[in-house]
Formats: sequence, structure tokens, C-alpha cells
Amino acid sequence: MDELTPLSLATLAALPGTVEVPRYDRDDLTPGIVHIGLGNFHRAHQAWYLHRLMQAGAARDWAVVGAGVRAYDTAMRDRLAAQDWLTTLIQLDPERAAVEVTGAMIDYLPVQDGNRALVACMTDPAIHIVSLTVTEGGYYRKGGACDTDHPDLQADLARPDAPHTAFGAIVAALRARRAAGTGPFTVLSCDNLHNNGDIVRDTVVSRARLSDPDLADWIVTEATFPNSMVDCIVPATGEAELALVRSLGIADSAPVTHEAFRHWVIEDAFCAGRPPWEEVGAILTDEVHVFEAMKLRILNGGHQILANAGELLSVATISEAAGHPLIAALFDRVEREEILPFVRPVPGFTPEAYLDLVTRRFANPKIVDTTRRVAFDGSSRHTGFIVPSLRDGLAAGRSIDGLALVEALWARYCLGTREDGSPIAPNDPIWERLPARAAEARQTPTAWLDMADIYGEIGTHPTFRNAFTRHFLSLITMGVEATLRAYLATADA
Repeated sequence: MDELTPLSLATLAALPGTVEVPRYDRDDLTPGIVHIGLGNFHRAHQAWYLHRLMQAGAARDWAVVGAGVRAYDTAMRDRLAAQDWLTTLIQLDPERAAVEVTGAMIDYLPVQDGNRALVACMTDPAIHIVSLTVTEGGYYRKGGACDTDHPDLQADLARPDAPHTAFGAIVAALRARRAAGTGPFTVLSCDNLHNNGDIVRDTVVSRARLSDPDLADWIVTEATFPNSMVDCIVPATGEAELALVRSLGIADSAPVTHEAFRHWVIEDAFCAGRPPWEEVGAILTDEVHVFEAMKLRILNGGHQILANAGELLSVATISEAAGHPLIAALFDRVEREEILPFVRPVPGFTPEAYLDLVTRRFANPKIVDTTRRVAFDGSSRHTGFIVPSLRDGLAAGRSIDGLALVEALWARYCLGTREDGSPIAPNDPIWERLPARAAEARQTPTAWLDMADIYGEIGTHPTFRNAFTRHFLSLITMGVEATLRAYLATADA
């Protein structure tokens, strides 16, 4: 399409008639939420729920102020500033596509050393919720607790009024609010972590206790940290997504594509109020953990099954991996035999029904989600999504042979080359130590399982060690396809 309409408030009426645009006046919106880590997922998920409320005439005082704490967040801020903080959402569904422009975000704070603008904004009594998507590995965890010795958190101690981390900024803002008598805000994690609310509470309180134990006690007593479960497949934006939005006649430098399915389950524990998210499909419940376990184990765990095998076999996308005969068979067998037995049903879904839904979602060819993106940060994702199923299987005395193969595939991936010899670029925050450990495993496979920060006590379990050793040696000597065939052949033995 030759003529493109630049996305902005002034041009909404000029967009194609098939594009749904905000029906609310942005000038009527006032901020109530600060969101840290504003990327594609937030804009396709949490911001979308707020947008739907605003379309219905509600939540006008719950607009989002975006924030980032890393230098690279500046580029996103610049792109969104040029289009009045608007986002084009493109739903990708095999049956139909839908396009809408959302406007729940009304500002994005400058990205500054010392995060002064962020602290000042969170100190404002109008802010009732601070939400985060900072990735699974962004919570400074070590051995199941907050790593208070981490250099980032220690740097915060040296500059308490100009902190380096998001958590240091949250603590600084809560300190200021306590002093002013304005009360705390709710801290809402929207990351894929088991007990994400409990984890963010521990990180914030641990950081506060390092410098101000009384403040830490006040946070424990007064602030709230709801657990939540988020679910929507949102690919990264690349050239294909930019070309897609241009084909619609829109000049948007930061469009977001997403699947049709969304799910948001939230513990109803908000110390300073919240939007009525349940009116647009979110589930407010005290049973978040059951929903969370189903999603993290079946979907997120399933993603890791597909991603590492796919990367090793040079399969570029999740949908292609889901259609690969060997990888798809591995996924289905491990899910049904070793993951589903430890997942409880939730209202609306049995584990089997949810797996069927996930299988269809993964196979959606319209969602161009790369195996490399999904394989990123395996050190956090395997720990959070695969290890719990391994732990349950070992405790119950059931087979964990397929899950051991999944871990062997990850170790083989961390050797840094695919089956065709092409290199795998670093793809983990702790990549500097993973290839060396994987290389050591070529001689002593169980060296991989000795990473206690990932496997904990199950890394010493003889059943797991024996199965991992057998599969890893097979991957090294026979290759990925032959190893997968050998594993799948045992289903009929």
C-alpha cells in the first residue's frame, strides 16, 4: 500500500474503517498505574484489558504510565512518543484477523540514570498500582530467595535516592509515601513465575530490609502483592510484523501481533483499589495457583520442549516445531505422560482440554514466534517450567524419562551449535557459564545436573541422573533425530 497513515491521535479518523480505534477522549484519562518493563506482552495483554474497560466508559482514572530502567528502553519510549503512546494490535488467527488501536497508556517516563522520574511518579498518591513485566530472570533470585548480594541490589544501597533497579525504585517510592502519609500502592507482577506475587514481595521487602528494617515491616503490613497468571502468545516485533502493519495502511513503528486467546487470573488483593477487570474477562479469585500451575507447566513447559528441539534441528518457529513429526510427538508424549498427571483441573478446563487448546495455539501458522525467542533464558524457564514437573514425577515414582530428554536437549543446545553445524548465538543471561558446563557434560554428563541453582536437590536423584546421562550421550553420539526416534519407539515397547 503506497499511502500510509502515521499513527497518532490526530490521524485516528483517517485510519481504515476496519480498524477499531479508541472511542474515549484521551484528555479525560488520568493515570492510576505505573507499568515497569513496557514491552509487547504488556501492550497486548494488561493494557488491552484496560483499553476494553475504557471503551465501555469505565476505568478513566486507571490509565498507564510506562517506565523502563534499562538504557535500551529509551528506543521504545522514543517510538511510542512519536505516535502519542498509541499501539496497533493485530490479532492473528487462522480464521480471521482483527486490528485495533489501543490508548490505555498516556505517558512513558524518561529513562534516567538513578530513575528519579520513576520514583517521583510512583510517589504520586494518584498511583495505586505498580505492575511489572521484567522477565522470569529479572527478580534477583538465588537458591529460592532474593539474592541480596547481587551487584545491582548492592549498587542500590549506595544510592538509595537514585536506585539502579526497578525494585530499588519501588522501595524509594514506598519510603517517600510512608513519610508523606499517603499509603502504599499494590505491586502486581505479570511475569510467568510460580507465586509471582510472593516472589515480588520477597524481592521488594528483602531490598527494603537491607537499608531500612522499619520500612520493610511497614511494607509487609500495608502493601499488597497479588499473585497472578497471564496467558497470551505475543511474538516479538520484527520486519514481518512491521510489513504487516504497513500492509494495513498504518505507519506504526512499534506494532504488536498476538493470538486471539487471552487469559488473566488475579488474586483479589489490592491495598489501594483496582480497575474492574472482571467486567472484561479477567478472573479474580483466591485460586490463582491452580490456574497458574496448569498454564506454567503445560504451556510454558511445552514451549521449552518445542524450542530447544526446534533450534537444534534449525526449525525457525514454534508453529513449524509443532508441525514437525518428531518434535510434535515428543511434545505430546511428555505432556500427556509426565506433565498432565500432576496438573489439577480449573473451572472451564481439564488438563487434557487445556493441552488440546495449547496444541492448537502452538500450531497457529499466523503467529510467527521464533524458537530462539522462546528458548531465551532457559536457565530461568527450565527452572520454573520443567523442574517442578520433574520434582513431582520423581516424588511419585513415575517415569521422568521424557522430561530428562528435554533437559538433555537443553544441555545439547547450550553447546552452542545446531545439528547442521551452524552456531547458536548466546541466548541466556548466564550464557557465559552454560557452554562450558555443557562441554564438561560431554565427558561427565551429570556435571550439567550439578548446577544446584537450576536443579536443586533433584539434580542428585539417581533416576534423573541415569536418564539424563543416557539421553545426553545419545544426542552427542547419535544426534537429535535418532535420539528422538529411539525415545518415541519406547512408547510401543
